[in-house]
Amino acid sequence: MLYFTRLKTTLIVLFCAIGVLLTLPNLIKRPVPGIPWPQIHLGLDLRGGSYLLMQIDMNAVVKEQLANLTDEVRHALLQADIGYTDLGGDVAARRVQFNLVKPGEAPKVRQILAKLVSPVAAAGGAPDLDVKVSDAGAATLTLSRPALIAKQTQAIAQSITIIGRRIDGSGVVDPQIARQGADQIVIQLPGVSDPNQIKKLLGKTAHMTFHMVAEDVNPETKTPPPGVEILPMSDGSGRKLAIRSRVAVDGADLTNAQAGQDPQSGQWVVNFTFNSVGARKFADITTHNVGKLFAIELDRKIIEAPVIRTPIVGGRGQISGSFTAKSASDLALLLRAGALPAPLKVVEQQSVGPELGADAIRAGIVSLAVGFVLVITFMASFYGLFGWFANIALVVNLLLLIAVLSLMGATLTLPGMAGILLTLGMAVDSNVLINERVREEVKLGRKPLAALEAGYKRAYGTIIDSNVTTLLAHIMLFIFGSPPVRGFAVTICVGIITTLFTSTVLVRLITARWYVARRPAALPVL
Repeated sequence: MLYFTRLKTTLIVLFCAIGVLLTLPNLIKRPVPGIPWPQIHLGLDLRGGSYLLMQIDMNAVVKEQLANLTDEVRHALLQADIGYTDLGGDVAARRVQFNLVKPGEAPKVRQILAKLVSPVAAAGGAPDLDVKVSDAGAATLTLSRPALIAKQTQAIAQSITIIGRRIDGSGVVDPQIARQGADQIVIQLPGVSDPNQIKKLLGKTAHMTFHMVAEDVNPETKTPPPGVEILPMSDGSGRKLAIRSRVAVDGADLTNAQAGQDPQSGQWVVNFTFNSVGARKFADITTHNVGKLFAIELDRKIIEAPVIRTPIVGGRGQISGSFTAKSASDLALLLRAGALPAPLKVVEQQSVGPELGADAIRAGIVSLAVGFVLVITFMASFYGLFGWFANIALVVNLLLLIAVLSLMGATLTLPGMAGILLTLGMAVDSNVLINERVREEVKLGRKPLAALEAGYKRAYGTIIDSNVTTLLAHIMLFIFGSPPVRGFAVTICVGIITTLFTSTVLVRLITARWYVARRPAALPVL
């Protein structure tokens, strides 16, 4: 147990030295821009900033899904030449319903609608629709619960990804974005004292689509014909425009969007580029509709409705309007990041000033320092020389913990600092077990080498069991906990791993080297 080869000793020392080096970026500024410089980032409660709790509007997700399903049903019935009435979606009931003109066609309609049902992979292949067609000719297609849950999970995941892109594009450093509950997202923005601009970016769905204008429909009509929508213009003029509901080109096919100035008018515009699919659709629609109005819709408002002068086949376009430099840049950022699957609304908002963050840092450092001193004093007082061996390992353990957190790019919060303090207290538990076992072996009359061998060997089982159970408990905290609890759990998990290394390997190496050098006749443990 106390024998170490030269190679093993070198590897242990090298590992500790690397850990010490990796802590230096937290104390020294990056000397040359661009080189890797892993650091621990300060969280919202230490650095100050803003906290937003946002909720996704699932009714909007369901409404869009029902609208798409309605179009599919209309298309399928028209292809089969089946008459129907009152086709429409009911968001509250989560279903699409209609009545057959000829109830005798119910069996045929059941077969047609059955083709619209798809399995939900996330729910083990459960159907996404519950289709019912009565003999009287009343038909309903209801979204199944597994389909709704899968759609909600997908919407939350997509929203988190897009929010991350938007915030990264706005220049905020180290944002923390995580899901909370079934339909909420927690956003922490360290260093952002005024979150209003971020709220504007996050509150916009930014779903851009291109539609042909229904020039034969009066925009002032209250009941537009099927397949036509009346939407307002975004310039605040109060004007409305009738557009075809069918999406000619989807903004999801955009690959890039940049703010710029029109070389002729000098006005701010947004230049956009499509991928190959979007470019082909854009070329087709502009080729076959020269001389007609082509509307650009963004978040249920018409930005612009230009006349197609010539076919646009290069996959590039331009949005003009009453833009300023900032509004054009914001719109370009939104389009680059992608559209949210549904609107988000702010449920809760908090701001933490830098002064409060500085007070929290001071309090945390004081608590860490006091706890560290108390632990060192206890070990030195109760176990003498072996206590100092444990104290050396404790310092190395703290450095290794900081090094691993730096490599992870972890964000340190107040719960994280509490985790570090708790790790320091837990780190000496293993050495207390070992030293007490060695004391018992000495009292039983064993010689120094035999007492050390037996003490380490018999304490290992207890050390491994206690640390593994603690590790499993904190892994569960990380999986099911909120963001602050996760930060605490990550710190403890890393601390347990570094503690096992320092207490069972490093302290044993120090003890072995001391014994070989001194060959004591008695151990200083009583």
